Formats: sequence, C-alpha cells, structure tokens
Amino acid sequence: MGFRCGIVGLPNVGKSTLFNALTETAAAQAANYPFCTIEPNVGRVAVPDERLDRVRDIAKSAQEIETQIEFVDIAGLVRGASQGEGLGNQFLANIREVDAIIHVLRCFEGGDVTHVEGRVDPIADAETVETELMLADLDSLERRVPNLVKKAQQGDKEAKIEASVLGQALDLLRESKPARLTKPKDAEEERALARAQLLTAKPILYVCNVDEGEAAAGNALSERVFEKAAAEGARAAVISAAIEAEIATLPAEERDAFLSDLGLHETGLNRMIQAGYELLGLITFFTAGPKESRAWTVRRGAKAPEAAGVIHSDFERGFIRAETIAYDDFIKFGGETGAKEAGRMRAEGKEYVVQDGDILLFRFNV
Repeated sequence: MGFRCGIVGLPNVGKSTLFNALTETAAAQAANYPFCTIEPNVGRVAVPDERLDRVRDIAKSAQEIETQIEFVDIAGLVRGASQGEGLGNQFLANIREVDAIIHVLRCFEGGDVTHVEGRVDPIADAETVETELMLADLDSLERRVPNLVKKAQQGDKEAKIEASVLGQALDLLRESKPARLTKPKDAEEERALARAQLLTAKPILYVCNVDEGEAAAGNALSERVFEKAAAEGARAAVISAAIEAEIATLPAEERDAFLSDLGLHETGLNRMIQAGYELLGLITFFTAGPKESRAWTVRRGAKAPEAAGVIHSDFERGFIRAETIAYDDFIKFGGETGAKEAGRMRAEGKEYVVQDGDILLFRFNV
C-alpha cells in the first residue's frame, strides 16, 4: 500500500540530510524489503515495531518482514511558490501526491549553514510554507465553490455535499487557517474533502532539527514549535539531522552505545517513521507461521475483508472469516495453540473492525 509522507521545508533546514540518513539506515535493514529508491527523491523504508520480533520468536518463523512507508524528499520551497516562483509548481504538485506532510524546521543557531531568509525563526519558516499552501488552496476553492453552489441550488445532491464542506474550508482559508481544521458532518463530506486534495487538509508533523547536544530534550526554539503544533491539532518531534547522518554510517552493534552516550533510547529517525505512520491513521496487523511472521498496514477503522485484501485481492473477494488473536493474548499464551486452548482465538466476520496488533488468519473461498 502506497502510504506516502512528503518531507518539506525551506532550503538548508536539513530535510535532505534526514532523507539521506533514512536511505543509509534502511539499506542496513533486513534484505526482505530494503530501502528502495523509486525515483531520485522517493524511498520506501521499514516501520520499526518490536512486536514483530516477539511474534516471530513465538511462532518460530524462519524470517520476519516489516511493513513499510514511503518518504518523498520534496524540492525546497521559496516564498512565492503559489505563483510558481522557484520550483513552486513542482513543489505544490509533489505535495498534492502525498498523504501527510513532514515539515522540517531549523531549530539550531549558528553553524556554517546560511538560512535562506537570513534568520533562525522556525515559526516564521512554518508560516512561510503554510502561507504558500493556503494561497494555492484559496485560489483553487475560490474558482470551484461558486460553481458548486450554483449546481447545489439546481438540485445536484453531490454538489450540495461538496459545496457544504468545501465552503467551510474556503471560509477557514480566508481567515488564514488551514483546511485541516474543517469539520465534515458525515462520511460523505469526509470523502468530498479528501477528493478535493487540498494541500492544507493533509495531516502534518513538524520535525525540529536541533544541534547534537539538544537532541534529547530540545531547546527554546523547538518548544515554540510544539506549542504551535498543539494549538492547531498537529504533531511535533525533535531530531538532530547531524546525529542521524552519523548513526546511519555506524555498524549496527555500535549504534546503541552511541545513542546511550547522547542520552537517547532510540534514533530520531525511528521516532519520525513511527510518527509518520501514526499521522496517516494507520495500524498494523500480523500474520505468523513457520515460514514467516509479517507486519501489514491497514487504515484505522478498516474491517476484516479490507485487511484481507491488503494481502491479496482474492482474500477480500472470497472472504469467509478471520481467525483472530489479540496481540497481548498471543504473547501471554505462547502463540496460536496456547491462545486457542485458552479460548482466546475468535472467528470474526465481515463486520469485524481490525485492532492494532491483531494476529490474523484469513479463511476465504474464490
């Protein structure tokens, strides 16, 4: 499944350094699904999940295969992108194609890297990018909404739905607020908003790029970013691109000691990957057997047939039932046999909503 996070930011904030660190880190991962550069600026990386290791050990699987997520290194934006300045048109087109935005912000002073606007102010940087996205959305909706309103007045039911939710988004944009604050009243409006592919409707994670010595606790600049994220319902994380670039070149057996010396428990990239995964509203389910234990991605709220279809379209088309064990029960009772004996394996039908961590075995007939 092509879940994509776009890494954006002004020039020289560290986003390409982070992307390159992802490349190096993923190349060292298990070869089942190594990092794959689809285009020069697109890569696929495994989502770290300690639960998969435990499932594999209990199931005595020959191998494990992680689920994955795609990251896109999007060209640096400059002021005026919404009018095509710099690589503006390409930038906006690339953002339109991703499912969530990872916005890298410079939260370090000094150094040899010159800020594109001559000062270090992550809030102003965030607003520069957000303004360009809002202007592009505003231009789009000011052309579309009046036509939708006319069609709605003529009795077009679909236009009425779109006019309602996109009109709300337009009002927000006119108030200099992102379209992600729109509140669809039902599933039909949610789908209409998604179809509009508004740039500012995409979920966002602010990544604060700090100096090496501040990677554990952040600094005053990153605190301001966290406050901004909280105020607008977004998320934020602290990372040091310099540290991540160095870790990526170390042998695996040396990384834990290096992190420990810095007061860190895991890499910032792992946190960023996991945060991106959660930002997209995704959960993981597992399949386990002698040959392999495998993690699969499905959207939160998906029902069992949809999860089956992630593995193979035939599984969804011919779905009969899903034999289901909750992750905690799988661990507690030592695997499938123990869970079954304890009465913790359940047969679930088409309306079952898959839970994060479920171990599933699908029965189907085509």
